[in-house]
Amino acid sequence: MSETPVLDQIIKNVRVVRPHQDVIELLDLGIKDGKFAQIAPDISPDTGKQVFDGKNLLAFPGVVDAHMHVGIYQSLDKDAVTESKAAAMGGVTSSLNYIRTGQYYLNKGGSYRDFFPEVLALSAGNFFVDYAYHIAPIASQHIDEIPLLFEEYGISSFKIFMFYGGYGLHGLSDQQNLFLMINKEERYDFAHFEFIMRGLTRLMEKHPEARDTISLSLHCEVAEILNAYTKIVENDPSLSGLHAYSAARPPHSEGLAICIASYLANETNCANINLLHLSSRKAMEAALTMQTAFPHINFRREVTVGHLLLDVDTPNGIWAKVNPPIRPRADVEYLWQAVLNNQVDWIVSDHACCSAEQKRSAKDPNNIWLAKSGFGGTEYLLSGVFSEGSKRGMSYNQMAKLLSWNPSRRFGLLEKGDIAVGFDADLVLVDSNESFVVCAAESESQQGYTPFEGVELTGRVKSTFLRGNLIYNNGQVLGSPTGRYLKRA
Repeated sequence: MSETPVLDQIIKNVRVVRPHQDVIELLDLGIKDGKFAQIAPDISPDTGKQVFDGKNLLAFPGVVDAHMHVGIYQSLDKDAVTESKAAAMGGVTSSLNYIRTGQYYLNKGGSYRDFFPEVLALSAGNFFVDYAYHIAPIASQHIDEIPLLFEEYGISSFKIFMFYGGYGLHGLSDQQNLFLMINKEERYDFAHFEFIMRGLTRLMEKHPEARDTISLSLHCEVAEILNAYTKIVENDPSLSGLHAYSAARPPHSEGLAICIASYLANETNCANINLLHLSSRKAMEAALTMQTAFPHINFRREVTVGHLLLDVDTPNGIWAKVNPPIRPRADVEYLWQAVLNNQVDWIVSDHACCSAEQKRSAKDPNNIWLAKSGFGGTEYLLSGVFSEGSKRGMSYNQMAKLLSWNPSRRFGLLEKGDIAVGFDADLVLVDSNESFVVCAAESESQQGYTPFEGVELTGRVKSTFLRGNLIYNNGQVLGSPTGRYLKRA
């Protein structure tokens, strides 16, 4: 007589990768009510309503892509559908998106009390993966809204774009108040950044139980350096393409911004600081120096898969324009060394889908200065790290830490990030032996191109499960969007 099924799903024969275990064990995974309920060898198939054969593939925790953008270049509700499909095909099960008031996104200023419910309404029912938002306080009134955002909407992570005060998203600009949609007497400057930090310190004092998951992320570049160097480089005929763009936003601008931000964090006792998308040796060295200078500040260091896979000589040139820029190969190798030295806390995509028509100027398609910044890549995050990391001797459990565990802890996704009983059954199955050549035409993203085009990667995502439901399998995104908003307070 067979047993009465007690599990909703059993995934059999998978080599389980966990962030804190070196050993890769062949196990079965029992799932009930969207959670891992049993992890053991040889779970009886009779105890599950459904059985899925994992065919000895590697099983990683679902990837937490902690740095994405939706709705930056097209409407948020449409972007959510296509770009979360791209996430699912890359093994990403939690999409954390940066958003702000001002031009792009919803193209609105005003209060987050009015703005954020609209973001949630446009998101609902459109994400194929679970999702959350980080918010940038742009206007001074937003600092007063930080407690509201935390207490009502569960937002525990905030952002500063340090270069926005005197420089545009894509290049030189003297229209910042119009761009940011703030009153002309307001300034988005170092003083504003200080007051954001003080606002977060007050929030931590008010909510000591959430002290570890309330954090501030910074895009670290200094506008004055970018302005000056852009003018110099634009007049230098010896530089073009990504070489020119990297020179126009030089690494020491990153380093200087990191030092300023870190000192302000010390001054304001803003305890949890995330230094985003470090792109260069100088940026990483500055970040490590600041960690030594201010050991009581809990710094985290992020790099993107783009800055780990691409350099200024990539043949896809203009498609790879991003802020901070893609750097020379020496910087790429330094970043990889930092990853291998455990000096990087997580790796992300910084996915920002920008269609080809928007990316390049129709009149002058090879002009780097006229191109828009940003590109997608969430669908290549896990395979990119797996492929390059494996070549460099990186362990699977370290990959799981960088792609799942570390960002889930920092950003308060306490039921994500591991394959363990009680955790959300977010899972990605990877064929460690299968190689593929990146081809934008095969992506679910609406972007239509990729700067990774033609790159050969080893480690293909075969299946993705979100809370126990199969949402991607063998090249197909399945079903309708079931992603949930992740309230983090």
